Amino acid sequence: MTVAVGFIVEADGGSRGNPGPAGYGAVVKDDAGRVLAEAAESIGTATNNVAEYRGLIAGLRALLALGAEGGQVEVRMDSKLVIEQMAGRWKVKHEGLRPLALEAAALARRFRVTWTWVPRERNSHADRLANEAMDAAARGETWQASEITSAPESAPAFEPGAEPPNTDAPSLFDDASGAQATAAAGGRAETAAAGTATSHDRRGHGWMPRASRVATSLLLLRHGQTPLSVEKRFSGLGDPSLTSTGLAQAEAAALRLSRQPYEVEVIVSSPLARARQTAEAVAVRTGLAVLVDDDLRETDFGDWEGHTFAEIQQRWPRELAAWLADPDVAPPGGESFASTARRVEQARDRIVKAHEGRSVVVVSHVTPIKMLVRFALSAPPEALYRMHLDLACLSAIDYYADGPAVVRALNDTAHLS
Repeated sequence: MTVAVGFIVEADGGSRGNPGPAGYGAVVKDDAGRVLAEAAESIGTATNNVAEYRGLIAGLRALLALGAEGGQVEVRMDSKLVIEQMAGRWKVKHEGLRPLALEAAALARRFRVTWTWVPRERNSHADRLANEAMDAAARGETWQASEITSAPESAPAFEPGAEPPNTDAPSLFDDASGAQATAAAGGRAETAAAGTATSHDRRGHGWMPRASRVATSLLLLRHGQTPLSVEKRFSGLGDPSLTSTGLAQAEAAALRLSRQPYEVEVIVSSPLARARQTAEAVAVRTGLAVLVDDDLRETDFGDWEGHTFAEIQQRWPRELAAWLADPDVAPPGGESFASTARRVEQARDRIVKAHEGRSVVVVSHVTPIKMLVRFALSAPPEALYRMHLDLACLSAIDYYADGPAVVRALNDTAHLS
């Protein structure tokens, strides 16, 4: 029997003057009402609505930090405006609220959210936190969270009904350079001490039947930071280079991949400059050549290239809505996700066939990497909106000739710490 696991986020914000000295508060609870996390902050001079949105964003971020991505969440606020706008029943007309609404909506898409308006008296915990933050600021102090004593012993870190993490096998991303890797399953944690990482056994583990042949491992590396990623602009076939931070991220990933347990044998890259620069950093560290596969390039965003989500929503609202709703719809002058999926699938098949049984670093972009993960999980197209990939992150998939594809890691950024 599958037991539903849910969370509650209560958020509030206030302004003493509207606009005036403002602050927000947020609390995350489990479905039994036990407190898991609190957040509060004074935000200077702002309106009530700005403070309320800031509280919502803080609550969703706190929930994300608990490892609840993809979980069922009920958001409760006494702001009718915020609840109705987030539920899509009211438009966000105030220009000053649009960036906050977009940020909150982006966070909300990483969960399964129910939006609930509650009377102020039922939102007293978040209201108290907001006032504590404003009171602390008035005294020249910073709000400090009190010790949480009602949290459960362990918070669920995976979807109900999903397989727990596999603790029988050494982690693919164990770092033999001094870090510790921790895996949790069924409420217990197993820690591998530094320096004990072993070679990656690609023959199958745990609940999966042992394959008769060695897996082909794709280590999926997203490129480092570019000027467009700093400003959160759509970056498809435009060809920006890495920033100094991006080059440092690429070097950190390369250093990690040059050490045990990876044993990298092949590097394949997207043809775009940001990916090529990242791949070259790995090549220098490993002494390998970089192969280029054109089908690993990012989606062509057409007229939206270089624009922010907010700019696109303002200039192409109908086209954006259609694109988000249907993977067969392309941006104006661009490429649909369905088309991207077909060419990425072809690239995967070529790489796995050409390098069977080997460990291959694939340097690419957000959309192709998400596509590869989706295919491995046999997930629907909308799964793309349920994944988050950081710059220069590592993900990994093992492909078995006589068994399933197995996702071994997603969005690992330990090398950037």
